[in-house]
Amino acid sequence: MNDITVIKIGGSTFGSRDTTIEDLAALHKRGEKLVVVHGGGKTVTEWLKKQGIETSFVGGERVTDAATLEVATAVLAGLANKEIVAAINVRGGRAVGLSGVDGSLLEARAKSEEMGYVGEVTQVNPEVLEALIGAGFLPVVASISLYAGDRPEGAAELINVNGDPAAGDLAAALRAKRLVFLTDVDGVQGKDGRPLRHLTREQVEEHISDGTIAGGMLPKINACLTALQTGAVARIIDGRKPHALVRELDGGDGGTTVGKEPG
Repeated sequence: MNDITVIKIGGSTFGSRDTTIEDLAALHKRGEKLVVVHGGGKTVTEWLKKQGIETSFVGGERVTDAATLEVATAVLAGLANKEIVAAINVRGGRAVGLSGVDGSLLEARAKSEEMGYVGEVTQVNPEVLEALIGAGFLPVVASISLYAGDRPEGAAELINVNGDPAAGDLAAALRAKRLVFLTDVDGVQGKDGRPLRHLTREQVEEHISDGTIAGGMLPKINACLTALQTGAVARIIDGRKPHALVRELDGGDGGTTVGKEPG
């Protein structure tokens, strides 16, 4: 199972010319072992507005009360997940959609009282993914997770986890050979605006300290470091480029490699 590639996709990489779904179907049909983790924050925001539910963010993360959790679960584990699964299967793939709740795949605890139902993963139980991959399916995972461990009495049994760290945790648990983030930029940007082609652990720490790596790139970088602990190659690439994912698995070009020494 250690020849698995975990791929994190987000709404920012999708558009009229995006080839991610096409690439996923093609790679799966040629026998690649893939696990997809997806987001959908923009769609969640749209549906919260439709329901008249206000949204607030702290440190780039959505504060999630009980009402927000219901909408996020419906959108991420429902609408967004099934749209991705359907699109892959229409193109000849064999995708199966699930969430972190299914098979207790992702167990999580609340990050803070202030954030509400926003969690961090404490345990990964990858058996359901291994069974699906072994049977020839492509798992597509929404990171709505099982609220376990410190759940207060009467609290919901679901909790929302950021898809970026969830992808890193899954890659580590599966001992994946590769973790790939499809983003809307050509890798991690340096202070001069140019992509940093390679980052060691030490360089990552330096760039976080001086503010070069910040905002939405932080959870991706930290997820890469998590995956490195079990030997994965961690990559952050521009998912807007035509067939970026196929090119990545066929050798890759551009983007940022995190932790792996050149050559």
